Amino acid sequence: MTDPTIRFQTLAAHGADPGSALALAKAVRAGDEQAARDLAALWLHAAAAAPERLAAIYDASAEGWLGVPPRAPLVELAGEPAPIAPEFWEAFWALVRASNEVPDPAGVTQRTATLAGMVGPALQAKTAKIALVYPGVREAAAQGYPERFTLEALARAPKGSLGAEFHDLIVDNGFDLEVLDRDALGVAEMAPPLDYLNARILQCHDLWHILAGYRTTGLHEIAISGFQAAQFGHHYSSMFLAMVLAKSAFGQPLGTGLMLDVILSAWTHGRESPSLLPLDWAALWHKNVELMRAELGISAYASPYPADLFEQLRAA
Repeated sequence: MTDPTIRFQTLAAHGADPGSALALAKAVRAGDEQAARDLAALWLHAAAAAPERLAAIYDASAEGWLGVPPRAPLVELAGEPAPIAPEFWEAFWALVRASNEVPDPAGVTQRTATLAGMVGPALQAKTAKIALVYPGVREAAAQGYPERFTLEALARAPKGSLGAEFHDLIVDNGFDLEVLDRDALGVAEMAPPLDYLNARILQCHDLWHILAGYRTTGLHEIAISGFQAAQFGHHYSSMFLAMVLAKSAFGQPLGTGLMLDVILSAWTHGRESPSLLPLDWAALWHKNVELMRAELGISAYASPYPADLFEQLRAA
């Protein structure tokens, strides 16, 4: 019997023709478990080798799975895939095979972070170039490296405002004001616009939760990764999503449909929402979230399942 990892790694390294993701998503809906593994390989191809194909692969996946493509598709750019290092595969398969009966996004996130750090400078350069194709990225990055938010400023925001909601989310849950320490990660030394983009998403991830209507639950942490990838091709999110889909396709195939429902509905939400990157958040702390959504033309995420589904399953 052929080792299924060989097929997976070959497809992840080299990719496939543009129509493959659409056909594979349709095949997964028809119950084809091998198609689920192949689709996960294409998602990893976009994350680890060819970020220029990410939008085309996810748009085609959404069309095949949901029946309609996102509006205003992005142009697929040309480029040769970057090589995937052998040590990447060792870490990848260790994570895919790690045992957990109910998906644990927080645990997977920590170990997936090491994967994102295993890509070479060629992929980083490609990712920086491709990011500028996404709406709002060039304009946002031109604003300069983001200054830090402060809890003191948030505490002054009126009750019921974005600033007050953000303040309470951070304080009540014991969160850090930025998801990870940007200095420890060396974000400022990254090539433009990755320096801006990575600093911005570290400080705005929980703000996007609030404004775009994603709860801070396991299921919605997966979903918001789809939203972030759609908004600006976020590299870590694309790596995380490929890992999540591969983990399901190889270890929990009955849950693959759920993952595709969640990820691709959130991807479509991100693609069809206005860019959140250029917003001057400090000037918006006083505004009501619902009014902001109406002004910006963004709807809250329509979750296909209860936001706390994973937590309910663990409790059961």
